[in-house]
Amino acid sequence: MVGAPDLGAAYAACEAQARAHYENFPVASILVPRALRGHIAALYAFARTADDFADEGNWSAAERQQLLDGWERRLLAAAASRVAGPVPAAGEPANSQAIFLALGASIRTLGLPVHLFERLLSAFRQDVTVGRYATWQDLLDYCRRSANPVGRLVLRISGYSDARLDAWSDAVCTALQLTNFWQDMKADAARGRVYLPEGETVPAAVARTRALFQEGRPVCNAVRGRLRFELRATWLGGVRILDRIEQSGFDVISRRPTLTARDMLWIAPRLLS
Repeated sequence: MVGAPDLGAAYAACEAQARAHYENFPVASILVPRALRGHIAALYAFARTADDFADEGNWSAAERQQLLDGWERRLLAAAASRVAGPVPAAGEPANSQAIFLALGASIRTLGLPVHLFERLLSAFRQDVTVGRYATWQDLLDYCRRSANPVGRLVLRISGYSDARLDAWSDAVCTALQLTNFWQDMKADAARGRVYLPEGETVPAAVARTRALFQEGRPVCNAVRGRLRFELRATWLGGVRILDRIEQSGFDVISRRPTLTARDMLWIAPRLLS
């Protein structure tokens, strides 16, 4: 393919994208072994870009669905060792070829389950069509597809395939997704989306989210090496956001709760506990 990046450059482009976006939790940080960082960054770049297709820009609903359909076609092609064309399709970012070159290599090298990537895309498609969640069951089903596959893929990238770890990871990932919803209630409402189930209150939703963090906490100590510190940092960041929401009197509209340098000083010593 003329103009295609080499694999090293493709992974570097994915890592640059991961560093450029703010998140509540570290993405392919120095806490992750260097050998795994590119694989996790490729996963992040794939998911982040697809999420942006559903949320960002001025596309119509039909155009968003077309972009997501194209992203799935490229996923399947890359997983089969065929990168879907050297030139990004209309609407795709300039680094899309690098994303799929890296992601395809990661999928094939590590045997990553493609259906987990497809679950992510199904959730992003739902974002285009669903603006209100009536029940917790509906919302948790969304999280099962929008968040939980990421945790399972990080475990697979790290060499783990264990039902207990998956269950704990699912609880943490769902909690992280819910925390982000409570953080972004104002911005989501401006997009016509309300994730808080009908009849629910923010204090009750925060309490339910905190219980999920506690349910999934064992995953932070059940893995080996530096990954446990990455998971602890992720867990602590999510819990700290809930603390910030509570400290604001559950006012998530006047000011978006975020992590500050002071919070990082709170998190740092707890990574070792």
